[in-house]
Amino acid sequence: MSLITLQSIKKDFGIKEILKDASLSLDATDKVGLIGTNGSGKSTLLKMIAGLEPIDGGQIFVNSGAKIVYLPQQPDLDENRTVLEQVFADSGEQMAVVREYEELSDKLAHTPDDKQLMARFSSVMQRMEAIGAWELETNAKIILSQLGITDFNVVISTLSGGYRKRIALATALLSEPDLLLMDEPTNHLDALSVEWLQSYLNRYRGAILLITHDRYFLDRVTNRIIEIDRGDIYSYAGNYSYYLEKKALAEESAVSSQRKHQGVLRRELEWLKRGPKARSTKQKARIERIHAMQETEFKQAQGKVDIATPGRRIGKKVIELNQISKAYNGHTLIKDFTYEFSPEDRIGIIGKNGAGKSTLMDIITGRVQPDSGSLEIGSTIHIGYFDQHSEELLTALDENQRVIDYIKEEGEFVQIADGTKITASQMLERFLFPGNQQYAPIHKLSGGEKRRLFLLRILMSAPNVLILDEPTNDLDVQTLAVLEEYLEDFSGCVIVVSHDRYFLDRTVDTIFALEEFGKIRQYPGNYSVYLDYKKAEEETLQQTVNAKQKPNNLETAPAKSVPEENKKRRGLSTWQRREFEQLESKIAQLEAQKAETEKALVNAPPGSYTQVQKLYEQLEALKQTIDEATERWMELAEMES
Repeated sequence: MSLITLQSIKKDFGIKEILKDASLSLDATDKVGLIGTNGSGKSTLLKMIAGLEPIDGGQIFVNSGAKIVYLPQQPDLDENRTVLEQVFADSGEQMAVVREYEELSDKLAHTPDDKQLMARFSSVMQRMEAIGAWELETNAKIILSQLGITDFNVVISTLSGGYRKRIALATALLSEPDLLLMDEPTNHLDALSVEWLQSYLNRYRGAILLITHDRYFLDRVTNRIIEIDRGDIYSYAGNYSYYLEKKALAEESAVSSQRKHQGVLRRELEWLKRGPKARSTKQKARIERIHAMQETEFKQAQGKVDIATPGRRIGKKVIELNQISKAYNGHTLIKDFTYEFSPEDRIGIIGKNGAGKSTLMDIITGRVQPDSGSLEIGSTIHIGYFDQHSEELLTALDENQRVIDYIKEEGEFVQIADGTKITASQMLERFLFPGNQQYAPIHKLSGGEKRRLFLLRILMSAPNVLILDEPTNDLDVQTLAVLEEYLEDFSGCVIVVSHDRYFLDRTVDTIFALEEFGKIRQYPGNYSVYLDYKKAEEETLQQTVNAKQKPNNLETAPAKSVPEENKKRRGLSTWQRREFEQLESKIAQLEAQKAETEKALVNAPPGSYTQVQKLYEQLEALKQTIDEATERWMELAEMES
């Protein structure tokens, strides 16, 4: 069933034609990745489908009753709401009841003997049960927790942009629309949260159209790729790996067709030069065909960033950190860290949001002073720092400054590694900024184009230590692929802060993991090797835990057999204890339903496809609900312990 159809859509921003005559249809089972170079119109297309951006021509047809939810890169939230209020904003009566329940829970935690409050609390719990708000609240807290948000009552105005994006993501997921539009959903998420989101979307029943730079994410979530290329839309029925394979074949075929066309045209022109007299109908038709062939235009291969920049000698002494420590408001981010960077280092720095990754980069570049310890930088070192807030830096300078003037501040000419001198304008062309864009003001560029422009200026300065802080944010997958190839041959030290697993696997050979209490652990190898280390550590830890205590059997524990000591948990609030106890019985009931459904599926009569499909969908839904309920139970159990 088609949810939405676009017919002959046109969109033109004056200096660039975004869509020329584009048609597209999205079905209920589609999980689509939208790709294209920065500025090609990916975000614009999402906004048009969401009804937030007008079209210049064509038509958009939406299936009546279809619910569409759009998650932008910069979500607009009500700053006066708490986290839970925002997540339940579209839940109507359920939101009001949950909010009342939370308020009463908080009051009872301070005055547990208030009989009037207890009576109201009991009434609200009955209403929660009647309208299914228990499950809604549990799911909301599971999603928020998996996205790194544990304080559900904090006011949004006090949170950073990254946390607001995660709250908006949780709100979108909880609404369960028929079509979920997401613009860079993995931005501001750490690697563990990205893994969870990937798993969640794999189980998601609705249709998805998303923009992301994370190629592992694209590969594992999508079943279709749509590419925007200079105003045209191309569809590939497969994931990102399938797209790469078919795209390469299509480009080879296009080159072959163009060569064949040129060969035929050359022979025809030679015949024409011999001066045939167009007496017969055949000869006249042949001459007309030659003229038509001369007017045929072939679309050139998609432009790719050409990173050929100047180099600089690097000495033996690069950067030395000795017993570096840094804390903010009593929270230790880095403690007694010592490391001597070498010219050949390829370091990947990972950690949860707020762990101190950017702080470490700021210390290395001298933007922030450590609380203790020392920093020494070699005399030949020139650091190029690609900051994750580069877009803000660009607009802070002068948003009306022309693109070419911004680059000329670094130099009118540059001499690249092979000795060739090229102009600033030629460098811009290599970075996919055509002539008309070069003389446009910076504010006319998309977010990704601004990032690409800032990257060009950094590389033009000929650094021999390159620090990339979240380089994959807003850069298109084509530019990232070229940047990865450039880093392989870069003659200097590379330090990368990133949550992009694919990028880390391609570019680093050592991982620095920022852990609790300011500890920085070093792991040899790329990100995938690091995951293998962590998995082995967790298995060893789990074996130790299993040896010390008998695991709790959730599947067979009846609801009425909750031990008395569980009812007096000191680490949980009143409402959390209630939720914990309900989850124990709920999981047992769900496991029983799952067993019954599995039995029915096995015993289904041959040929009953409809019945089997229905049972399979019920089983998958039960598995997802059990997983989510168990995750929340484990979280509460950890809080209680």
